[in-house]
Amino acid sequence: MKAVNQLWNSDEELFGIARKELFTALVGDVLDKMGYLHQFLSPKVKPLASHMVVIGRAMPVLEADVFAEKAGSAHTPVMDKPFGIMFEALDSLKPGEVYICSGSSPRYALWGGLMSTRAMKLKAAGAVVDGYSRDTPEILRLDFPTFSYGGYAQDQGPRGKVIDYGLPIEFNGIRVCPGDIVFGDVDGVVIVPKEAEREAFRLAIEKARGEQLVKKALQEGMSTVDAFAKFGIM
Repeated sequence: MKAVNQLWNSDEELFGIARKELFTALVGDVLDKMGYLHQFLSPKVKPLASHMVVIGRAMPVLEADVFAEKAGSAHTPVMDKPFGIMFEALDSLKPGEVYICSGSSPRYALWGGLMSTRAMKLKAAGAVVDGYSRDTPEILRLDFPTFSYGGYAQDQGPRGKVIDYGLPIEFNGIRVCPGDIVFGDVDGVVIVPKEAEREAFRLAIEKARGEQLVKKALQEGMSTVDAFAKFGIM
């Protein structure tokens, strides 16, 4: 059996434990206790299907509104590229990473079916966007974890461009850095800063396993007052 401070030895092990034993509310509670009080993205960001769970390392993407597909007289080359450098950002995804995008207004879709197909081929963990997604039936068929404001078909082509990726961004005022852990389920998406991840997940796993003892005690008839006095968890 692993020591308490060695509950996992790799991202794969940690993410497997998280999928099996944890949920975002519990991790958020632990982050609150650690002093990280603002780590949940907006409640508008929801999974396309309630069973979808995303957990992986952040690959942040910066989007910006534009007002023509090609500017023609732009001073930066990215402005004359359809979608900016979105294709490069997508192709850069590594196994276990989450495409997490913000920076634009919610006037168009930031994620779609073909992007999901490519991300799955690269073994990415999911997509979280500060706006809409589209091609919903295709994404649902693929069962690719996608978190957005919901489905909206309007294309980003003449309306938005990716202008950079792999850099710190802000998403609903939450700082998201490359390598932070993105954890999302039906109750929301929480960002676990890289510097806090080991302590946060250690405490979350301990809390989850403790809650199972509380649940058992309650099922056996113990009062909530006595259960909290005994376990310190509720």
